Formats: sequence, C-alpha cells, structure tokens
Amino acid sequence: MTQPRSDLPRIGYIGVGLMGLPMLTRLVTLGYAVSSYDVLPRQIDAAREAGAEAAGAPAEAARSADLVLLNLPTPDAVEHAVFGESGVASVLRPPQLLIDFSTVKVEQGRDFAARLRQHTGCGWIDAPVSGGPPASASGTLTVMAGGEAEDIARVAPLMAHVAARFTHMGPPGSGLAAKMINQLIVGANHAVLAEALVMAEAAGIDAARLPECLAGGYADSPLLQKVYPRMQARDFAPQGYARQLLKDLEMVSEFGAGLKAPLPLTGVALSLYRLLVRLGHAELDTTALLKLYEREAPK
Repeated sequence: MTQPRSDLPRIGYIGVGLMGLPMLTRLVTLGYAVSSYDVLPRQIDAAREAGAEAAGAPAEAARSADLVLLNLPTPDAVEHAVFGESGVASVLRPPQLLIDFSTVKVEQGRDFAARLRQHTGCGWIDAPVSGGPPASASGTLTVMAGGEAEDIARVAPLMAHVAARFTHMGPPGSGLAAKMINQLIVGANHAVLAEALVMAEAAGIDAARLPECLAGGYADSPLLQKVYPRMQARDFAPQGYARQLLKDLEMVSEFGAGLKAPLPLTGVALSLYRLLVRLGHAELDTTALLKLYEREAPK
C-alpha cells in the first residue's frame, strides 16, 4: 500500500462510482491521502480496499481535506452532498476548495458556486470530464473547467495527475457549457456510428476494419477508434451508462433552447436515447444505442 505523501493536498472524495473510484484509486497510488464517501456501502468498501479512508457522511470526508472532489451522477446528488444535512458546506472553510467533476446544468453549477462562496467563503470549480473510466484510471481525462483564476491555479498540480488536457474556459459555469457541447457531439456521433455499422454489415464488408480503413481521413475520430469497435463487438458493458448520456442530452437540449440555438441533430439523438432507456437498457453502455438499429435491420 502506498504511503500518503505530506507534500500533496489531502483529498475528500465524494462519489466513488464508475468514474470516481478509478480516479480515487489512481490518486491513492500517487500518494494522496483520501477520505471517501458514497451513498452505496459497496462503493465505500471498494474505496477502502483501494487505500482510502471511509467516511460516514460528505461532511466527514470534507472536514480535514484541502480539496474536496465530487463525482456524482445527478444535480440532485450534488446539491444534497454539498448543501444537504451533513453536507460539505456545513464544514468547509477557506482556504478549502471544491472541485466538481459531475455534469449538472450550467445555471445550476453557477448557482452552486455562488451559494458555496456566500455560505462558506470557499471557491467552487466546475470541472466536468470526458474520457470514461479508462481515462479516469490512467489520469488521461479531458477536463473542461470553470472557476476563478486563482482557484484554477491552485488545482493545476492535481489536474496534472488527473487529466491529459485541462482547459480553463472562464468563470464558474464555463466548464459546464463546454461539457454541453462535448455531450452534443458525443450523443449525435453515437447515432452516426450505429448507422455506419449497420450499413457496413448490410453491405457485406468487414465492418470491424472500418476504424483502420478510415484512420487519418475526415471521418476519423476518437469515437470511431474507441467506441465503434465496442459497438461492433456488441460490448455493452457500461463504461458510461445510457441513462447518464440521456440525462446529459436532456440538459443540452434545455441549454440550447435557452440560447435559441438550433439543435436538430441533438433532438434526434435525444429521442433515440429516450427510446433506448424506455426499452429497459438504462444500465447498459452508451454503445447499446445499436440495439435500436438492429431492431429495424434486415435479419
């Protein structure tokens, strides 16, 4: 077991699920002292096995931390963990700092940051991520951040251990706005990949070789290279839940409507994921969108 290093900030980690646990494990391995909390006892047990301390409430995990990290599935979960009974806000004091890796609505994120500053004097960085559990485990996430410049500077050393790319997009809420655009691109492209796969198989070509065939051309992308092969292999084990992408696309649609931005392709992807979840596939990977196309494809 790696011994904690005194030169690294102490971490309070709240939400150690599909994305949080791999990141926590990496931080412990690098020598961070981590106190963890999750609403699911089995996740707390997994964090303890990874070398983290177990806390009984968000406030307990945050009390002695220099940096409090959130990695939670819904806006309600974020609000409860921070502002609810035994929440983080009940114990935070400057110079403690909160970093939220969750995806919430842009205005909610801005409101959360303002409330925390008003109630505690502490800063809040919205830092939604892209890359999935493998990138969380290897420290190669893409992180898009919103927050005050001095807070961003403080967390840069931590982010060097968490992300391959860490971009400060502006004041609080800016990282969440960038994440909305990220999810727009991801959601629409999942539908494109499913259609490409169905067409390739119907055409009788070797569908598995498409990423190799198209590499370096205009159709190439990380999604083609990483997501398409899992879709082609019918690997629907969750690296990102269908229900989570649906939740994010609902946010994208609402955010775009408020901006009066036309998003017809987002609307199509949103409808497809609504149907996928309605058919009972909420807990499968986002690649399971292929199931909708296979229902219509010739046998």
